[in-house]
Amino acid sequence: MDTVCIWGFSQQEEAREIILRTRIVTALFPVRYAGCGSSVQSGAHPVPSWGGRTRLAGLSVDGSERTLNFLTIGHRGVMGVEPENTLRSFVAAEQAGLDLIELDLHLSKDGALVVMHDAEVDRTTDGSGAIAEKTLDELRTLDAGKGERIPVFEEVLDAVDLPIQAEIKDVAAARALAEVIRRRQLAGRIEVSSFHDEAVAETARLLPGVRTALIASRYGTDIVERAVRAGASTVCLNIRRLTLEVVEHAREADLRIIGWVVNSQKHLRLVRALELDGATTDHPDIKRTGRFTA
Repeated sequence: MDTVCIWGFSQQEEAREIILRTRIVTALFPVRYAGCGSSVQSGAHPVPSWGGRTRLAGLSVDGSERTLNFLTIGHRGVMGVEPENTLRSFVAAEQAGLDLIELDLHLSKDGALVVMHDAEVDRTTDGSGAIAEKTLDELRTLDAGKGERIPVFEEVLDAVDLPIQAEIKDVAAARALAEVIRRRQLAGRIEVSSFHDEAVAETARLLPGVRTALIASRYGTDIVERAVRAGASTVCLNIRRLTLEVVEHAREADLRIIGWVVNSQKHLRLVRALELDGATTDHPDIKRTGRFTA
């Protein structure tokens, strides 16, 4: 996911927009708040409770009414304060009490699942060139910020206990990730996400029952039909373009909705007013302030 600018409206317009949407949403989506944070099964990894009738990792099904357990997802760890997509950033997200971490996966020249957002290393390391044209050993020589090295996916699995939302860029990465999920029995810990419908669909085909998410930056209500066709159970949507119509349509299809990137109180209030299931953020402070913003 790309970080977006969080400004653009006057304070008066922001307040009017939030109040109006809150009133509409309250009428359309009455909800019983069950508190914030994550549900944890004894002896297992911390497991968040996703909004909607079904829940992550086989938690109980309750079709009587929708209970909202708001998730705070660390964007590439906590990229607002640590180098993005590094072990340092992921450990910081866990220590800050976030519910999940989001990361990005690419395949190296020799087929390793490396953790980096861009297809090239130029922006976030001291090197240059495409990941797909470098071996893992070559990638390991690069500084990803504060002396951190580019991690491989399995190193992240071992470094933190949090559930992970893993964004893949293509079908090839979907297949490589599916192999790791099967081998390490991670179906209850990993949600696979992508901007690409075909990558989501391939994951659903390879790993029936593993939670998947379709991501979108520019979209209309058609994002719901696309998600359903791809087999996704979640849509991760750019908060700056989210409308009540899209939310209502997604709820009718029983999809969970995550807003990104939520870095301001304005956007956090909007996420809570629209009763989304969670927010992806660059900053760990959103977790603390989110419980007071309903």
